[in-house]
Amino acid sequence: MRVGIFTEVYDPYVSGVSTSVMMLKKALENMHHTVYIVTANLERAKFKYDDKKKVMYLPGIKTGMYETRLTISRSKKALKIIKDWHLDIIHAQTEFGVGNFARNVGKKLNIPIVYTYHTLYEDYVHYITHGHFNALAKKIAIKITKTACHNCDELIVPTDKIKDLFINKYQITKEIHVIPSGIDTQKFVLNKEMTKEITKLKNKYKINDNDFIVGTIGRVGEEKSLDQEIIAFKKLLTYNKNFKLIIGGDGPELPNLKQLVDKLKIQKNVIFTGRIPYEKVPIFYHLFNVMTSFSLTETQGLTIIEALASSLPVVCINDISFKSMVENNYNGLIFNNHDEFVKDIIYLQNNEDVYKEMCNNAKNSVYVYSKEVFASEVLKIYHKALSNKKY
Repeated sequence: MRVGIFTEVYDPYVSGVSTSVMMLKKALENMHHTVYIVTANLERAKFKYDDKKKVMYLPGIKTGMYETRLTISRSKKALKIIKDWHLDIIHAQTEFGVGNFARNVGKKLNIPIVYTYHTLYEDYVHYITHGHFNALAKKIAIKITKTACHNCDELIVPTDKIKDLFINKYQITKEIHVIPSGIDTQKFVLNKEMTKEITKLKNKYKINDNDFIVGTIGRVGEEKSLDQEIIAFKKLLTYNKNFKLIIGGDGPELPNLKQLVDKLKIQKNVIFTGRIPYEKVPIFYHLFNVMTSFSLTETQGLTIIEALASSLPVVCINDISFKSMVENNYNGLIFNNHDEFVKDIIYLQNNEDVYKEMCNNAKNSVYVYSKEVFASEVLKIYHKALSNKKY
C-alpha cells in the first residue's frame, strides 16, 4: 500500500504527534508499505522535497503555538509531486493547514482520507489569543475539528476520553475508531550504553545514590499543570530532603516555573533539563525512580507509555486519558490531589518490594502499545476506507 501521511509536525520537532507519525511510518515500512510524509517546514518558509526520505515540507507562517507553522492549503507544485506518488490512502494527522491541504488533495485525486485527532485544541487557544477572546477561539477550534471529522472517510482517536468528547460534546455522529498511538518498545530497554550515560547525568545534576527521583518529560506548557506538580513537590520535601524533581523538556512555561521554584526556595531539589533530543529520552526515564503527570489535557500521553516501557512506575492524576494505560496498584498509582500525590511517592520510596513489582508490571503492560500493533490496527482502517470509497 502507498500511504501519504499529512502532519503539521515531524522529525526533528519533538511532540506526541511527531512521535506517533514516526512510529507509524517505521512500522508500516517494516511491513513493506511505502510511506510519504507531507509536513510544515519549521526551519524556513520555503518549499522543500526530500525524495530520498520521501518527505515534503510546505512553507508557512508561525502560529504562536510553540514552533508550529500554518501552511498553505493549495500548492500546484506539491500536488504535481503527490500525484506521481500514486497514493492509495491519505492519513491526515492535523486539522489545520496541512490537514486542509490533505483534504484538498484527497478530493482532487479521489483518494480516501483517514483522519487521526491528536490535540484538544480548545485547551491550547491561549497560545494564540494570549487571553483575549478565548471563548470565541475555543468555538472556532471546535468548529474546525468538527469540519475535519465530517470531511474524512474514517476517523481515529487515541482514547475513549476523546471518543466520548466527540459523541457527547462535539456531537460527531460517524463511526469513531479508538487506536492508541504506538512506540518502539525496544528503544526503552536499558542497555550498557544507557547505564554509562545515566552515570554522566548523575554527575552533571549532582544526584546522589540515595536520592529518589520524581520525573516528568514533555512539552513545558501551561496546560501540563507543572506548577501544581512543583507545589505538591514542595510538600513532599517536608517529609524527606532526598527527593529530587526533574522536569525534562522545553516550552513557554519554563521561565514561570523557574520563578515558582525560586519563590518556594527549592532550587537545590528541582532540575530543569531544557530540551531533550528524542534519542536521549530513554536515558532520562531510566534515571527517574517514578514518572509523573498532573496534566488533565492529554488525549493519550505517549510519555506515560514510554515510561512504562522503561520499567518505570507511573504516578499520575486521575484522568480518563491515563486509565487505559495505568492500572492503580499494578503498574502505577493514581492520585486526586496534592496530598495523595505526596502519599503515593512516599509509599513507593518506602516499600522496595512493591516498587520492584510495579517496575516489572510496567514493562509487561506495554505490548499492546507497540508500534507493530499500532500499525496493524491502523491498516485495518485503511482497508475499510478503501473498501467503502466510491470511485
